[in-house]
Amino acid sequence: MTRETITHRDGHVYEFGPEMDPVYEAADGESLTVETVDSLNGEIQADDDLLDAIPEEVNAATGPIAVAGASPGDVLAVEIEDVRVAEDRGRVLTAPGFGLLQDDPDIDHPATRITEVDGGDASGAADSGAETIDFEGIDVPIEPVIGTIGVATGGETVSTLTPDDHGGNLDTTDVTDGTTVYFPVFQEGAMLALGDAKAAMADGEMCGTGAEIAVEVDATLSVIEDPAVSPDRPLLDTGDAVKTVASAETMEEAVELANGDMLDLLAHDHGFSRTDAYLFSSLVGGLEVSQVVDPQVTARNAVPSEYLSLPF
Repeated sequence: MTRETITHRDGHVYEFGPEMDPVYEAADGESLTVETVDSLNGEIQADDDLLDAIPEEVNAATGPIAVAGASPGDVLAVEIEDVRVAEDRGRVLTAPGFGLLQDDPDIDHPATRITEVDGGDASGAADSGAETIDFEGIDVPIEPVIGTIGVATGGETVSTLTPDDHGGNLDTTDVTDGTTVYFPVFQEGAMLALGDAKAAMADGEMCGTGAEIAVEVDATLSVIEDPAVSPDRPLLDTGDAVKTVASAETMEEAVELANGDMLDLLAHDHGFSRTDAYLFSSLVGGLEVSQVVDPQVTARNAVPSEYLSLPF
């Protein structure tokens, strides 16, 4: 069955807000291919291309894509089936005033390293079977990550550089093929947009980027009505674990939100009191860092699937 392809040329956004105009309306349960551009819009192509500051418009997110039938209070399920690198190079870099060690005098700000894709060619295409990128002669496995993915917000307008309850710049390594991401729906149609992919990225995204790269994403979009538990923030099902994802100004606030969201799921699934859910989370859960460099930081709380089933 042929999938509709939505590209960044059809439309892209640099903000998630309450009023977003879709570039396409998907049917409930429809499978699409979404093509993205790298987070810096192709401006960085060589080691000599430096980023003197974070651009005002960054992390172009392809879309928005409306999903028929999605209404406030519903949940949007985004089943990510495949993420493929779509160009022959990524780029990892620093910029002044950005990154975990932005004030370290021994680290160059700005600095750029181009990460060539194994099997890439001069046309800019990437070999579909490519497995590594090259960093200064060291092979790094390609494990593509969708950095920015989210839906229309409940009221405020938020830059694609910033993560929040709608999703956005989550920079979470689990947002990749094989994972289903669940978003609370705040506006009619949900209005999904995504981009800012990386060929490889470590938890934390310490320098402020991964290997930024264009990708093609195959995904199926489904609406869940009347969920037994209504999430306030994104949830992930990786197949091996259920993970709550939260963003806040401090890591302490983010992990508290992620743990609190997990208690709601555990209490519902097992019939626990909130106290028992809290105690149980300390036995089987695990806090994980997504990123520490964006205007808000992002953390997740993971519980193995053997201990938790999602309520939808």
